[in-house]
Amino acid sequence: MGGTARPPKPPWRLYHEGVPDLTSRVVAWTRPVLEPTPVSMRRLALAGVIANTVIMSTGAAVRLSASGLGCPDWPQCSAADVVASKNAGQTLLNTWIEFGNRLLNFPLVVIAVLIFVAAWRFRPDGRRRRDLVWLGAAQPLGVVAQAVIGGIVVLAKLNPVTVSVHFLVSAAVVAAAVALHMRCAQLASPQELGGRGGLGGTVSPQEQGGSGGDRSPRDNTVRRDLRFTSAALVAVTCVMLAAGTVVTGTGPLAGDAGVPRYNLPLEGITQLHADIGWLLAGLSIALVLGLRLSGAPPRAVRAGWIMLAALGAQGVVGYIQYFTHLPAGLVWVHVTGSVLVWIAVLRLFFTVREHGPVNTPRTGPVATVPSRQSVAGGPARRQGRQGQHGRPPQPTLPLDR
Repeated sequence: MGGTARPPKPPWRLYHEGVPDLTSRVVAWTRPVLEPTPVSMRRLALAGVIANTVIMSTGAAVRLSASGLGCPDWPQCSAADVVASKNAGQTLLNTWIEFGNRLLNFPLVVIAVLIFVAAWRFRPDGRRRRDLVWLGAAQPLGVVAQAVIGGIVVLAKLNPVTVSVHFLVSAAVVAAAVALHMRCAQLASPQELGGRGGLGGTVSPQEQGGSGGDRSPRDNTVRRDLRFTSAALVAVTCVMLAAGTVVTGTGPLAGDAGVPRYNLPLEGITQLHADIGWLLAGLSIALVLGLRLSGAPPRAVRAGWIMLAALGAQGVVGYIQYFTHLPAGLVWVHVTGSVLVWIAVLRLFFTVREHGPVNTPRTGPVATVPSRQSVAGGPARRQGRQGQHGRPPQPTLPLDR
């Protein structure tokens, strides 16, 4: 409009306009780890749970596809090759299944290190949380331990005892990841979580403190006997996982046709595994009914139903695989399902130990009737009375509603 026209911008200026520089991008990417919040810690811990579950599932696929010796050496795939190559007595597919499972440890290591760094730098109340640091440290330490045990498994030619230890140590690392996730979820408020809680559970108004007002500040704790039952449920689940590794190490899918097996009757050890499963089912039903009938928090009841559904599906798959003569694909589903049951049991165990608002007849904050001093004359008159009599007036107790 009558002024001098601006010169056109160079093409590189048009390209970079509105695009953040590299430094700001790096800061944004590293902030969840170097400056973690309860939400970012919860997400990192969830990534650890998922990553460890995946590596357990793929490890089961290695064993059930007879690929356990696809790479007969460790840490190399074979004495002559670092990467996958054709080995005597193994197909190329078997070799790549085993080598691919080894490669999955690299992203697992990255996730584990990020979790530990974030847990070390996390200070929710201005102080470092020792429990979170230890649980975070368990992730990279668990990966290192698993790598060493995995090498021993290969060098021992899939000895069933070493394979069982390998699986159970993985379950322990998953337990540490679930514990870290649940503790970080307790630190994050429902608003920060976007209305979500736990491992994908919705936080209802009753769990947040009532509908239409704040509830009583008393703790809503699950009964002690039910908490004890949840601990017993964890212990029995551990025994069931151990028995499951013995069943697999006794049967035809022990990792390779020529590997050693447990010298046990397959039918007998399978029956023992099933009996432990029925004991677990009985404890689970009793616990869920106890939570439902005792007025436990909705979050705990929901966690109980999820655990019971996972256990029921696992039992159905277990009986189908047995009566169909152990097809490898169905056995893999059963092994993966056992990891999911383990996670559900642990989630229930930690949920029943949470503290939250209790259900009370009151639907709002307790209101107190103002004292007569404040009604009669306010602060100035109270000060005058204190000067006349030489002592402060006696407080008036609020009337009970």
